[in-house]
Amino acid sequence: MPPLELDSILEGRRSQPHQLIEVLQDVQEKYGYIPEEAMRVISKDLGVPLIDVYSAAVFYKAFTMKPRGKNVVTMCLGTACHVRGAKLLLNQATGQLGIESGETTEDGLFTVEHVNCLGACALGPVVTENGSYHHHMTPGKLRKLIDSLGREKTEDASHA
Repeated sequence: MPPLELDSILEGRRSQPHQLIEVLQDVQEKYGYIPEEAMRVISKDLGVPLIDVYSAAVFYKAFTMKPRGKNVVTMCLGTACHVRGAKLLLNQATGQLGIESGETTEDGLFTVEHVNCLGACALGPVVTENGSYHHHMTPGKLRKLIDSLGREKTEDASHA
């Protein structure tokens, strides 16, 4: 990985510990995750103990400390989705992609995650793909969605 460039994120925020969450959000947006090196720089520049930076990064579900795939597929496993077959969806995605929930495919194309609720209980089971909601999902629809996202990568590569 090339050296981190955090100056633009930290500019005007140095020695301001109350800026921690906003800085972490900006790092996550820029890199797609929060690298360990970034946490060390943030700790030093904001004057926040490293353990507190780490604690914030692992506490909030919005943050991740490892790179995610180009496509993040998230399954809701909350009660309303669970009773409508959400576990089958998770099994479909992990089986189709050959990874477990929380992992990223070797080609960096997909990350599969599950959460306890996506807040759309009446539409369950619900799956999000890169933040887009897909309601009343079935294993067949999910297979087609994953296939179409995989084809986009192939098409992008052929046009490069």
